[in-house]
Amino acid sequence: MVFSIGIEEVCRNTHPLLVGKRLGLLVNQASTDSRFVHSRDLLNAVYPGQLTCLFSPQHGFFSEKQDNMIESDHGIDSATGLPIYSLYGETRKPSSAMLSNIDVLLVDLPDVGTRVYTFIWTVVHCLEATADAGIQVIVLDRPNPIGGHLVEGNVLSSSSASFVGRCAIPMRHGLTMGELALFCNRELQINADLAVIPMKNWRRSMLFPETGFPWVFPSPNMPSFATALVYPGQVIWEGTNISEGRGTALPFELVGAPFLDHRPILDVLTVQDLPGCVLRPIRFEPTSGKWMQQTCTGFHIHVTDAVRFRPYRTSLALLQAICSLYPDQFAYKPPPYEYEFDRLPMDLIIGDQQVRIALEQGVPVAELEQQWQPELEAYHQQRRTVLLYE
Repeated sequence: MVFSIGIEEVCRNTHPLLVGKRLGLLVNQASTDSRFVHSRDLLNAVYPGQLTCLFSPQHGFFSEKQDNMIESDHGIDSATGLPIYSLYGETRKPSSAMLSNIDVLLVDLPDVGTRVYTFIWTVVHCLEATADAGIQVIVLDRPNPIGGHLVEGNVLSSSSASFVGRCAIPMRHGLTMGELALFCNRELQINADLAVIPMKNWRRSMLFPETGFPWVFPSPNMPSFATALVYPGQVIWEGTNISEGRGTALPFELVGAPFLDHRPILDVLTVQDLPGCVLRPIRFEPTSGKWMQQTCTGFHIHVTDAVRFRPYRTSLALLQAICSLYPDQFAYKPPPYEYEFDRLPMDLIIGDQQVRIALEQGVPVAELEQQWQPELEAYHQQRRTVLLYE
C-alpha cells in the first residue's frame, strides 16, 4: 500500500472544496511531497491562479531562524511572487488584512508530536482569526513522526498555558496535525469552519521511517527523525542552563554542561526504569548558544528501542538527578520565553508548576507518572472522537 500525505491527495485530482476558491497557504520549506516538490508549486500546477498568499510559522518560511523569539519578517516569495506573511514576528495571529484576499486557508505544516512545538499553536491562532472572518481552514494532514499510539506526560495545566501550549494535551500527544487542529478547535471552543484532508495508508503505530517518506527538517534544530524521537523529553533543557546540544550537529540528542560529572549522574539513574535507550557519556563544545566554545560534560541519548523508549521520563529523571547533585550550579532560565515575560520558562515547558516543584522535592518520576494516569485516561477519552486513523 502506497503512503501519501494530504497535499498529495488534494493535488491528485481537483478537490471540490478548492475549486474556484482563493487560497492562502500556511507552510515552510519542509512542506514538500515525497519527491521534494514544494506544496505551493503542487497547488499552482493543479489550481492555477488560485493561490494568493503564503503564511509562515516560527523559524521563517525557509526554517532559517533559530530558537526562542527570533522573529522573521514579511516578504515576497521569489519563486511565485506571492506575499509571505510571517506569523512569528510583529504578530502571531493573521490580521484581517492578511486574510482579505482568501476564501480558504490551507495548512500544510509538519509536526513532531510534542506539545511545545509551536506550529500547532500558530494553527490555533489561525483558526481563531478565520472563525472571526468566516473563512474555512483545511488541514492537509501529515504523519506524527513519533507515532500516533504512544502518549506520555502530564496534561497541560491552564495556569501554564502559553505559546508552547494552549490546550490541555500531554507533552507527547499522539495526534497528527489534522487531529490536533480538530481537537483544539473543539476543546478551546473556537468553532472554526475546519476540514482535514487525511493521509492515505497511515497507521497509528507507524514511526516516521516506516512511511518511506523523506525527512525534511521542519526547523533548524530538528535535523532528523532521531532528533524528533528524543525531543519530547530533551526540550525541557531549554528552560535551564544545561545545553540541549544547540550549536552542535546533534541538537537535543546531546545534553550537558561544564560543571557535570558522568559517574554521579549515572549512579543516580541506575535505579530508574529508563527503557529503550543508552545514555552514553561524552564531552562536546557548542559553537553557539549556551556554553559556547566551552567543553560540556554530558550524554548522547541513543534510542535502542523506539517503541519502549520514554523520552519525557528519561529527561525528567536526568533533570532530577542534576538538580539534586548540583544545586549550586544548576539554574533555571529566567524569562522571557516565547513572549511570556513573567512566568518561569520551565513551568511553561513542563506545563505544570507543581510537576517542577515535585521534581525538586525528590518525588520519583515513576510516582509522578502514576499521578498523571487519571488525566491521561481522560485525555484518551477526549481525543477518541477526533482520531482519523485506526
